[in-house]
Amino acid sequence: MIRFTLRRLLSGAVLLVVVTSASFFLAHLAIGDPTPGLLGDSATPAQRAALREQLGLDRPLMTQFWDWLSHAVRGDFGTSWRNFQPVSDQIELRVPVTLSVVVAATLLAAVVGLVVGVATGLNPGGVLARVLKLASVVLFALPGFWVSLMLVMAFAIKLQWFPAVGYVPLSHSGTQWLRSITLPSIALALGAIVMIAEQLRNGFQEVNNQDFVRTLRARGLSARRVTVHVLRNASPAALTVLAVMFVGLLGGAIVVEIIFNLPGIGSLTQSASQIGDIPVLLGLTVVTVVFVVLVNFLLDLVLGWVNPKVREK
Repeated sequence: MIRFTLRRLLSGAVLLVVVTSASFFLAHLAIGDPTPGLLGDSATPAQRAALREQLGLDRPLMTQFWDWLSHAVRGDFGTSWRNFQPVSDQIELRVPVTLSVVVAATLLAAVVGLVVGVATGLNPGGVLARVLKLASVVLFALPGFWVSLMLVMAFAIKLQWFPAVGYVPLSHSGTQWLRSITLPSIALALGAIVMIAEQLRNGFQEVNNQDFVRTLRARGLSARRVTVHVLRNASPAALTVLAVMFVGLLGGAIVVEIIFNLPGIGSLTQSASQIGDIPVLLGLTVVTVVFVVLVNFLLDLVLGWVNPKVREK
């Protein structure tokens, strides 16, 4: 298990270096000269040249890269080109907002998806199974922003159960924090619930028809114990989907944060992209990749525990 863990850590570190390095060069290639977005179209060539010199953009690109990388490994992502505030400080303020919504959405998707997946796996021809199939078609056909707006209109404007916009930090009020992230979390979780439930239902049915399950029943094991064995063998695929969905929810948080006016990394990504604020974009890229690596690492550990054959591979 130790060798398995070390291999996963090493591959995660390599992925982090490769993705962040590629992102640096791709960002400079895609944005090019950011001074028009920072100064506006009315800026003179002399003003743009002065800003480029101030930002260090007049240096060779490789020099800029090594300078950024040497500071990034210490957690220093430079200063924003828009407000000249430390990028690390801005990300530190916004990460808890996005993580609150994404983690809540992931937990909601995992719990509800597990219950629905097991229920439909045990009774594949039941009403709940048909509802799940209908929901999978409807939810994937509807745009995420439309679902978010419908939730706002129904539960925030009409029923007034939750606030329509805004975020309350957990340190200020636990109750208000929970109310502020409920609708965004549900908006993110709906599609994930269907995917996890479908994956678990399919895996449950596949494992339920295998010979070892019939042997367990023939030995007189209770239905509950048989279900636990089936669930353990059917869970790896669902866990993989859950990890992928977590990464996808980080990207989907951009739309949700804009609709619900949440000051998270999604809205920061949008504002930085509009003006070509490369230090902020790179800092957000590093943080996102770190989350992806950690989630995949934890997934590998869980799968290695559930299925020892994974460790051998």
